[in-house]
Amino acid sequence: MTDAAAGSGSPAAAGQGAPAAGVAGPGAPAAEPRQRGGRPRWSEFTLESLIRVLGFSTVGFVLLIFAFLMREGLPVFFQLPAAELLGNLWYPTFGKFGSLPLIFGSVLVTLVAVLIALPLGVATAVFIREAAPGWAREILKPLIEVLAGIPSVVLGFFGMTTVAPLVRHWLGVPTGLTAFTGALVLAYMSLPTIISVAEDALDAVPRGYRDAGLAMGATRWQTTWRVVVPAGRSGVIIAAMLGMGRAIGETMAVMMVTGNAARLPFGLGALFRPVRTMTATIAAEMGEVARGSTHYHALFGIGIVLFVITFLINLAAARAIFRRRRKGGLR
Repeated sequence: MTDAAAGSGSPAAAGQGAPAAGVAGPGAPAAEPRQRGGRPRWSEFTLESLIRVLGFSTVGFVLLIFAFLMREGLPVFFQLPAAELLGNLWYPTFGKFGSLPLIFGSVLVTLVAVLIALPLGVATAVFIREAAPGWAREILKPLIEVLAGIPSVVLGFFGMTTVAPLVRHWLGVPTGLTAFTGALVLAYMSLPTIISVAEDALDAVPRGYRDAGLAMGATRWQTTWRVVVPAGRSGVIIAAMLGMGRAIGETMAVMMVTGNAARLPFGLGALFRPVRTMTATIAAEMGEVARGSTHYHALFGIGIVLFVITFLINLAAARAIFRRRRKGGLR
Protein backbone atom coordinates (compact mmCIF):
# COMPACT_ATOMS: atom_id res chain seq x y z
CA MET A 1 0.00 0.00 0.00
CA THR A 2 2.78 2.32 0.87
CA ASP A 3 4.67 1.38 -2.28
CA ALA A 4 1.61 2.11 -4.49
CA ALA A 5 1.07 5.48 -2.87
CA ALA A 6 4.71 6.31 -3.30
CA GLY A 7 4.65 5.22 -6.93
CA SER A 8 1.50 7.16 -7.74
CA GLY A 9 2.73 10.28 -5.94
CA SER A 10 6.20 10.37 -7.48
CA PRO A 11 5.23 12.16 -10.74
CA ALA A 12 3.26 14.81 -8.87
CA ALA A 13 6.05 15.32 -6.45
CA ALA A 14 8.52 15.58 -9.28
CA GLY A 15 6.28 18.06 -11.12
CA GLN A 16 5.82 20.22 -8.01
CA GLY A 17 9.28 20.08 -6.55
CA ALA A 18 11.61 20.47 -9.59
CA PRO A 19 11.24 21.97 -13.05
CA ALA A 20 11.04 19.65 -16.01
CA ALA A 21 14.15 18.93 -17.98
CA GLY A 22 15.00 21.76 -20.40
CA VAL A 23 12.68 24.27 -18.64
CA ALA A 24 14.28 27.02 -16.60
CA GLY A 25 13.05 27.69 -13.10
CA PRO A 26 11.51 30.99 -12.01
CA GLY A 27 14.77 32.46 -10.81
CA ALA A 28 17.14 30.79 -13.28
CA PRO A 29 18.28 32.57 -16.48
CA ALA A 30 16.86 31.26 -19.75
CA ALA A 31 19.19 28.85 -21.46
CA GLU A 32 20.35 30.09 -24.90
CA PRO A 33 19.93 27.48 -27.60
CA ARG A 34 23.25 26.38 -28.99
CA GLN A 35 21.99 25.02 -32.27
CA ARG A 36 19.54 26.02 -34.93
CA GLY A 37 18.69 23.63 -37.71
CA GLY A 38 21.48 21.30 -36.64
CA ARG A 39 24.23 23.96 -37.06
CA PRO A 40 26.08 25.73 -34.21
CA ARG A 41 25.07 29.37 -33.82
CA TRP A 42 28.69 30.56 -33.92
CA SER A 43 28.99 29.16 -37.44
CA GLU A 44 25.85 31.02 -38.56
CA PHE A 45 27.14 34.23 -36.97
CA THR A 46 30.47 33.82 -38.75
CA LEU A 47 28.81 33.36 -42.12
CA GLU A 48 26.54 36.37 -41.61
CA SER A 49 29.49 38.52 -40.56
CA LEU A 50 31.54 37.39 -43.55
CA ILE A 51 28.72 38.20 -45.98
CA ARG A 52 28.26 41.59 -44.32
CA VAL A 53 31.97 42.39 -44.57
CA LEU A 54 32.09 41.37 -48.23
CA GLY A 55 29.08 43.54 -49.01
CA PHE A 56 30.59 46.60 -47.34
CA SER A 57 33.98 45.90 -48.92
CA THR A 58 32.44 46.26 -52.39
CA VAL A 59 31.33 49.78 -51.55
CA GLY A 60 34.71 50.43 -49.94
CA PHE A 61 36.60 49.38 -53.07
CA VAL A 62 34.54 51.78 -55.21
CA LEU A 63 35.23 54.61 -52.76
CA LEU A 64 38.95 53.81 -52.75
CA ILE A 65 39.06 53.85 -56.55
CA PHE A 66 37.27 57.21 -56.60
CA ALA A 67 39.63 58.58 -53.93
CA PHE A 68 42.64 57.47 -55.98
CA LEU A 69 41.24 59.14 -59.09
CA MET A 70 40.57 62.32 -57.16
CA ARG A 71 44.09 62.37 -55.71
CA GLU A 72 45.75 61.94 -59.09
CA GLY A 73 43.29 63.89 -61.23
CA LEU A 74 42.29 66.92 -59.18
CA PRO A 75 45.62 68.77 -59.61
CA VAL A 76 44.94 69.32 -63.31
CA PHE A 77 41.81 71.33 -62.48
CA PHE A 78 44.01 73.75 -60.50
CA GLN A 79 46.93 73.79 -62.92
CA LEU A 80 44.89 74.61 -66.04
CA PRO A 81 42.01 77.07 -66.49
CA ALA A 82 38.52 75.72 -67.20
CA ALA A 83 38.51 77.30 -70.67
CA GLU A 84 41.54 75.25 -71.67
CA LEU A 85 40.19 72.01 -70.16
CA LEU A 86 36.97 72.50 -72.12
CA GLY A 87 38.76 73.40 -75.32
CA ASN A 88 38.53 71.60 -78.63
CA LEU A 89 42.23 70.76 -79.06
CA TRP A 90 43.93 67.75 -77.49
CA TYR A 91 47.64 68.02 -78.25
CA PRO A 92 49.55 67.24 -75.02
CA THR A 93 52.91 67.68 -76.76
CA PHE A 94 52.07 71.35 -77.32
CA GLY A 95 50.37 71.83 -73.96
CA LYS A 96 46.80 71.57 -75.31
CA PHE A 97 44.49 69.56 -73.05
CA GLY A 98 41.02 70.24 -74.42
CA SER A 99 38.78 67.32 -73.42
CA LEU A 100 35.66 68.10 -75.47
CA PRO A 101 36.74 66.02 -78.52
CA LEU A 102 37.28 63.00 -76.26
CA ILE A 103 34.00 63.44 -74.36
CA PHE A 104 31.88 63.94 -77.47
CA GLY A 105 33.66 61.11 -79.24
CA SER A 106 32.81 58.71 -76.41
CA VAL A 107 29.21 59.91 -76.27
CA LEU A 108 28.72 59.57 -80.04
CA VAL A 109 30.11 56.05 -80.28
CA THR A 110 28.24 54.88 -77.17
CA LEU A 111 24.85 56.30 -78.14
CA VAL A 112 25.00 54.89 -81.67
CA ALA A 113 26.08 51.49 -80.30
CA VAL A 114 23.15 51.44 -77.83
CA LEU A 115 20.69 52.54 -80.54
CA ILE A 116 21.83 49.59 -82.64
CA ALA A 117 22.11 46.99 -79.89
CA LEU A 118 19.01 47.74 -77.78
CA PRO A 119 16.30 46.94 -80.37
CA LEU A 120 18.19 43.86 -81.55
CA GLY A 121 18.85 42.71 -77.99
CA VAL A 122 15.27 43.14 -76.79
CA ALA A 123 13.86 41.51 -79.92
CA THR A 124 16.23 38.57 -79.50
CA ALA A 125 15.29 38.23 -75.82
CA VAL A 126 11.59 38.23 -76.73
CA PHE A 127 12.16 35.58 -79.39
CA ILE A 128 14.15 33.34 -77.03
CA ARG A 129 11.62 33.63 -74.20
CA GLU A 130 8.29 33.79 -76.03
CA ALA A 131 8.64 32.26 -79.49
CA ALA A 132 11.58 29.87 -79.65
CA PRO A 133 10.91 26.18 -79.00
CA GLY A 134 12.47 24.60 -75.96
CA TRP A 135 15.33 22.89 -77.79
CA ALA A 136 16.29 26.13 -79.57
CA ARG A 137 16.19 28.06 -76.28
CA GLU A 138 18.57 25.58 -74.67
CA ILE A 139 21.04 26.12 -77.53
CA LEU A 140 20.74 29.89 -77.93
CA LYS A 141 21.14 30.87 -74.29
CA PRO A 142 24.52 29.15 -73.73
CA LEU A 143 25.68 30.37 -77.14
CA ILE A 144 24.95 33.98 -76.19
CA GLU A 145 26.82 33.53 -72.92
CA VAL A 146 29.81 32.22 -74.87
CA LEU A 147 29.78 35.29 -77.14
CA ALA A 148 30.16 37.50 -74.06
CA GLY A 149 33.48 35.83 -73.28
CA ILE A 150 35.24 36.73 -76.54
CA PRO A 151 38.22 39.00 -75.72
CA SER A 152 37.79 42.60 -76.80
CA VAL A 153 41.15 42.63 -78.58
CA VAL A 154 39.95 39.78 -80.81
CA LEU A 155 36.82 41.72 -81.69
CA GLY A 156 38.90 44.83 -82.30
CA PHE A 157 41.18 42.93 -84.66
CA PHE A 158 38.12 41.54 -86.45
CA GLY A 159 36.66 45.02 -86.78
CA MET A 160 39.93 46.47 -88.05
CA THR A 161 40.55 43.77 -90.67
CA THR A 162 36.98 42.92 -91.75
CA VAL A 163 34.38 45.49 -90.70
CA ALA A 164 36.46 48.59 -91.49
CA PRO A 165 37.18 47.59 -95.14
CA LEU A 166 33.49 46.79 -95.65
CA VAL A 167 32.46 50.18 -94.24
CA ARG A 168 34.96 51.96 -96.48
CA HIS A 169 33.83 50.04 -99.56
CA TRP A 170 30.06 50.22 -99.03
CA LEU A 171 29.83 53.79 -97.78
CA GLY A 172 32.57 55.24 -99.98
CA VAL A 173 34.39 56.99 -97.12
CA PRO A 174 38.15 57.68 -97.17
CA THR A 175 38.82 55.30 -94.28
CA GLY A 176 36.89 52.55 -92.58
CA LEU A 177 38.24 53.41 -89.12
CA THR A 178 35.34 55.64 -88.13
CA ALA A 179 32.92 56.26 -85.27
CA PHE A 180 30.35 54.13 -87.08
CA THR A 181 32.74 51.18 -87.21
CA GLY A 182 33.39 51.54 -83.50
CA ALA A 183 29.66 51.70 -82.83
CA LEU A 184 29.09 48.48 -84.79
CA VAL A 185 31.78 46.64 -82.81
CA LEU A 186 30.50 48.00 -79.49
CA ALA A 187 26.92 47.08 -80.39
CA TYR A 188 28.03 43.50 -80.99
CA MET A 189 29.91 43.48 -77.68
CA SER A 190 26.88 44.86 -75.80
CA LEU A 191 24.38 42.40 -77.28
CA PRO A 192 25.11 39.43 -74.95
CA THR A 193 24.63 41.59 -71.85
CA ILE A 194 21.41 43.17 -73.13
CA ILE A 195 19.96 39.85 -74.30
CA SER A 196 20.75 37.98 -71.08
CA VAL A 197 19.39 40.66 -68.72
CA ALA A 198 16.29 41.36 -70.82
CA GLU A 199 15.53 37.65 -71.17
CA ASP A 200 15.77 37.16 -67.41
CA ALA A 201 13.42 40.12 -66.90
CA LEU A 202 10.84 38.66 -69.30
CA ASP A 203 11.17 35.25 -67.69
CA ALA A 204 10.33 36.80 -64.31
CA VAL A 205 6.95 38.10 -65.54
CA PRO A 206 4.24 35.92 -63.94
CA ARG A 207 2.45 33.41 -66.13
CA GLY A 208 -0.87 34.94 -65.08
CA TYR A 209 -0.11 38.09 -67.07
CA ARG A 210 0.09 36.07 -70.27
CA ASP A 211 -3.02 34.06 -69.44
CA ALA A 212 -4.96 37.23 -68.65
CA GLY A 213 -3.98 38.83 -71.96
CA LEU A 214 -4.99 35.75 -73.93
CA ALA A 215 -8.26 35.51 -71.98
CA MET A 216 -9.11 39.10 -72.99
CA GLY A 217 -8.92 38.10 -76.65
CA ALA A 218 -5.41 39.35 -77.47
CA THR A 219 -3.24 37.36 -79.82
CA ARG A 220 0.03 35.85 -78.70
CA TRP A 221 2.13 38.68 -80.13
CA GLN A 222 -0.23 41.35 -78.79
CA THR A 223 0.11 39.81 -75.35
CA THR A 224 3.90 39.74 -75.70
CA TRP A 225 4.39 43.34 -76.83
CA ARG A 226 1.58 44.99 -74.85
CA VAL A 227 1.61 42.95 -71.64
CA VAL A 228 4.82 40.98 -71.12
CA VAL A 229 7.36 43.53 -72.36
CA PRO A 230 5.81 46.48 -70.43
CA ALA A 231 5.65 44.32 -67.30
CA GLY A 232 9.36 43.59 -67.59
CA ARG A 233 10.45 47.10 -68.54
CA SER A 234 12.48 47.48 -65.36
CA GLY A 235 14.77 44.68 -66.52
CA VAL A 236 14.86 46.14 -70.03
CA ILE A 237 15.97 49.50 -68.62
CA ILE A 238 18.65 47.77 -66.57
CA ALA A 239 19.76 45.89 -69.69
CA ALA A 240 20.07 49.16 -71.60
CA MET A 241 22.08 50.76 -68.80
CA LEU A 242 24.41 47.77 -68.50
CA GLY A 243 24.87 47.74 -72.27
CA MET A 244 25.67 51.45 -72.22
CA GLY A 245 28.14 50.94 -69.39
CA ARG A 246 29.74 48.09 -71.33
CA ALA A 247 30.07 50.32 -74.39
CA ILE A 248 31.33 53.51 -72.75
CA GLY A 249 33.94 51.63 -70.72
CA GLU A 250 35.38 49.60 -73.60
CA THR A 251 38.97 50.43 -74.47
CA MET A 252 40.92 48.10 -76.72
CA ALA A 253 38.33 47.43 -79.42
CA VAL A 254 37.45 51.12 -79.70
CA MET A 255 41.09 52.14 -79.90
CA MET A 256 41.63 49.73 -82.81
CA VAL A 257 38.66 50.67 -85.00
CA THR A 258 37.78 54.35 -84.45
CA GLY A 259 40.84 55.97 -86.04
CA ASN A 260 41.96 57.84 -82.87
CA ALA A 261 41.62 61.34 -84.29
CA ALA A 262 41.01 63.87 -81.52
CA ARG A 263 38.48 66.05 -83.32
CA LEU A 264 35.02 67.32 -82.46
CA PRO A 265 32.45 64.93 -84.02
CA PHE A 266 30.14 67.62 -85.31
CA GLY A 267 28.47 67.86 -88.70
CA LEU A 268 26.46 65.54 -90.89
CA GLY A 269 29.37 63.25 -91.71
CA ALA A 270 30.83 63.08 -88.20
CA LEU A 271 29.62 59.51 -87.73
CA PHE A 272 31.69 58.37 -90.71
CA ARG A 273 34.94 60.06 -89.68
CA PRO A 274 37.64 59.04 -87.21
CA VAL A 275 37.13 59.97 -83.55
CA ARG A 276 38.90 59.36 -80.27
CA THR A 277 37.28 58.26 -77.04
CA MET A 278 38.28 58.90 -73.43
CA THR A 279 39.16 55.28 -72.73
CA ALA A 280 41.31 54.98 -75.87
CA THR A 281 43.18 58.16 -74.93
CA ILE A 282 43.99 56.87 -71.45
CA ALA A 283 45.13 53.48 -72.78
CA ALA A 284 47.24 54.95 -75.59
CA GLU A 285 49.03 57.68 -73.63
CA MET A 286 49.30 56.53 -70.01
CA GLY A 287 52.26 54.24 -70.69
CA GLU A 288 54.40 57.03 -72.15
CA VAL A 289 53.55 59.93 -69.85
CA ALA A 290 55.87 61.22 -67.12
CA ARG A 291 54.50 60.62 -63.64
CA GLY A 292 53.46 63.82 -61.92
CA SER A 293 53.35 65.90 -65.11
CA THR A 294 50.38 67.95 -66.27
CA HIS A 295 49.70 65.37 -68.95
CA TYR A 296 49.66 62.63 -66.29
CA HIS A 297 47.12 64.48 -64.16
CA ALA A 298 45.07 65.35 -67.25
CA LEU A 299 44.65 61.67 -68.07
CA PHE A 300 43.42 60.99 -64.55
CA GLY A 301 41.11 63.99 -64.90
CA ILE A 302 39.60 62.27 -67.94
CA GLY A 303 39.18 59.19 -65.77
CA ILE A 304 37.24 61.28 -63.25
CA VAL A 305 34.95 62.57 -66.00
CA LEU A 306 34.37 59.01 -67.24
CA PHE A 307 33.65 57.83 -63.70
CA VAL A 308 31.14 60.65 -63.15
CA ILE A 309 29.38 60.01 -66.47
CA THR A 310 29.00 56.31 -65.68
CA PHE A 311 27.75 57.12 -62.19
CA LEU A 312 25.13 59.55 -63.55
CA ILE A 313 23.91 56.98 -66.07
CA ASN A 314 23.40 54.37 -63.34
CA LEU A 315 21.80 56.95 -61.03
CA ALA A 316 19.34 58.02 -63.72
CA ALA A 317 18.39 54.39 -64.40
CA ALA A 318 17.87 53.66 -60.70
CA ARG A 319 15.78 56.80 -60.25
CA ALA A 320 13.54 55.90 -63.20
CA ILE A 321 13.04 52.37 -61.88
CA PHE A 322 12.21 53.51 -58.34
CA ARG A 323 9.78 56.16 -59.61
CA ARG A 324 7.84 53.61 -61.65
CA ARG A 325 7.84 51.14 -58.77
CA ARG A 326 6.22 53.73 -56.52
CA LYS A 327 3.53 54.18 -59.16
CA GLY A 328 3.00 50.43 -59.36
CA GLY A 329 4.18 50.21 -62.97
CA LEU A 330 7.05 47.83 -62.37
CA ARG A 331 7.34 44.53 -60.60
